[in-house]
Formats: sequence, C-alpha cells, structure tokens
Amino acid sequence: MFSVNVSDLTVWGESLRLIVEVIGTLAFALSGIFAGIRNRMDVFGVAVLGFLSAFGGGTLRDILLEKRPFFWVGQESILWLVFGVSGFVMIVNSRRRFHITPAGIQFADALGLGLFVASGVQAALIAGMPMAVSVMMGIITGVFGGVMRDIACGEMPAAFFDHRPYAMCALVGGWVYACLAVYTPIEPWLILLLSTLTTTGLRIAAVAFDYHLPDLSKK
Repeated sequence: MFSVNVSDLTVWGESLRLIVEVIGTLAFALSGIFAGIRNRMDVFGVAVLGFLSAFGGGTLRDILLEKRPFFWVGQESILWLVFGVSGFVMIVNSRRRFHITPAGIQFADALGLGLFVASGVQAALIAGMPMAVSVMMGIITGVFGGVMRDIACGEMPAAFFDHRPYAMCALVGGWVYACLAVYTPIEPWLILLLSTLTTTGLRIAAVAFDYHLPDLSKK
C-alpha cells in the first residue's frame, strides 16, 4: 500500500513538483523581499532575504535527507528567477514606493508555507522515510525559510513568537498529505491541492480572525 502511492508520487515528482517548488519559491522569496524593503535594506540585503526565505527550509531538508545536489542547485533557473524578481521589485519600488504591510508579507508567507510543506512531505516519502519523519521534513521545509528571514531581519522568528498558529498549520497540512498519499488512491495533484489548502487556509484564517494558541507563560 505504501510503495504503490510513493511510486505514483515519483511520477509527478519530476513535473508537478517542479511547478510547486517554483510557485512556493516565488511566494517565499516575495515574503523575504517585502520584509527587506520594509526594513529599508539595500539591493544586496533584499536579495539575501529573498534567497534565505526561498531556499532555507528546502536546503535544510535536503541536508537532513542527505540529498545532493540541493533542490535549487539542480534547478539553476529557480535561483536566477529569485534574483531576477528581487531586482525587478527593487527597480519598481525605487520608482514607485510600495506600501508593504505585515498582511502582505503574511499572505505570501502562508502560500509558500502550504506549498513547501506539501513538497517537503512528498520528497521525504519518496526517500523512503516513515510518515512521522516525512511530516517533520515538511514542517522544516515550510517553516525554516521564514525563520532564517526573521533572524536576518533581527527579529524573533514568527514561528516561535507569534501565538497565532504557524508550525501547527504546517503540522496539520503535512499529516493531511502523508495520510492521503499513503492510505488513499487519490490522485497526487489532488493530494497536493488539499494539503496546500489546509495549511495555507489555516494560517490565513488564524491571522484574519486573530486566533491565538494558549499562552503557557500566563498564570
């Protein structure tokens, strides 16, 4: 049961997964670029933040899975795409200032989170990892790019400090992907869609409705 579904995932892994990684990379890169502009960084700083946001989580996942080359090394076009988007946004921003709001950064981040969690779980399943480990790889892929972005901005990572669910959304979406991939005959593209909608939808809902997890520091 497990091997059949993983075999199916391998088939779409070379095509649909590339699309997912491109969209997710752009979404996370934009969150980093917007954060850099908001913090009044120069062109280099904005490009570095875009790079960290887009590639940080996936690189850490590939290190833990002992996968070489890293996903962005094998797809050089994605690397140039991030730098190109960084340059384009900076040029446009120099002519007409963007009004970057936290909501704009959070929306791009939520979209990238959903896509990268699904991509991370899928990569781990193909590598033969158990379900729980695969879900953890999905969380790492989706969360740690944003963690590196926030650290580079000199801020406490939102994943650790913001009591509105972040990693919890990734956890739920990751398990949705793993369970559907292993235990159901659902088409891989639909599994991807359901997992992404779950993760991204939960995160956007948490921000929109200002839902907070219990604060354990309160007595």
